[in-house]
Amino acid sequence: MSDIQKPKWRPPLAYKNEDFLTAPDARPLRILSEYLEPLSHFRRQRIRDTIVFFGSARIQEDGPLGQYYKDARVLAAMATAWAKTFRERTYRFVVCSGGGPGIMEAANRGAMDAKGKTIGLNIGLPFEQFPNPFITNELSFEFHYFFMRKFWFAYLSKALVVFPGGFGTMDELFEILTLVQTRKLAKKMTIILYGTDFWKEIINFDALVKYETISKEDLDLFHFADSPDTALEILQRGLAEHAGVPEPEVPAISHSAKPDEGPERAANQQAEPRL
Repeated sequence: MSDIQKPKWRPPLAYKNEDFLTAPDARPLRILSEYLEPLSHFRRQRIRDTIVFFGSARIQEDGPLGQYYKDARVLAAMATAWAKTFRERTYRFVVCSGGGPGIMEAANRGAMDAKGKTIGLNIGLPFEQFPNPFITNELSFEFHYFFMRKFWFAYLSKALVVFPGGFGTMDELFEILTLVQTRKLAKKMTIILYGTDFWKEIINFDALVKYETISKEDLDLFHFADSPDTALEILQRGLAEHAGVPEPEVPAISHSAKPDEGPERAANQQAEPRL
């Protein structure tokens, strides 16, 4: 019998070592996980592309701005019902929100009303943010890093509907506008600002043109809408060109644009954003 005694303690495997995984040295692994886990779920659920709803977490159905909640819910239901007419092996134009309360909840709720899949990209915050109960279970995600959450908003989206909101909504809106303006998205994007009076009071787009900080043509990057019917019409018109694209063998999230492909060719091939 060997005199060598077994050690009394054995260190855990690195990928099971919570102390290591939560330490600064493992930050790249945590970032990568917030890319790979959603990617895995989207592939299994056959999600091809999305319509993203942004808006305030503070707008409640029975509050002073409750009409925006009601409109977001109706629009999400209408968009989901329309998207279900595309009978393909992948799911088209799935309603996606930030996963929290307010407008986010209204969007997920509307999609559920229409019996469709719906995505929630939640993030832990000191207040306001918690997952709403209307997200498809397999498509509910919790993020730590804002930039990874933003990546997933941009990665699959073909359209963006932005309801009134605060700092977070403004940040998300201008992130997407910048990516579209600079053609860092290898696809076309339909962007709707819902609530004309609100947006024109909060952001003076014409002044940006006047002072030449943006081009007049940049105003064509987005549309205004004040009713679910108008917003749906804009969405359908903007997304119609994508509806007839032959379905690839795997969801579009599996494809990348080649470096030598221009924006138009990449968009026609359903390429992912070059982020």
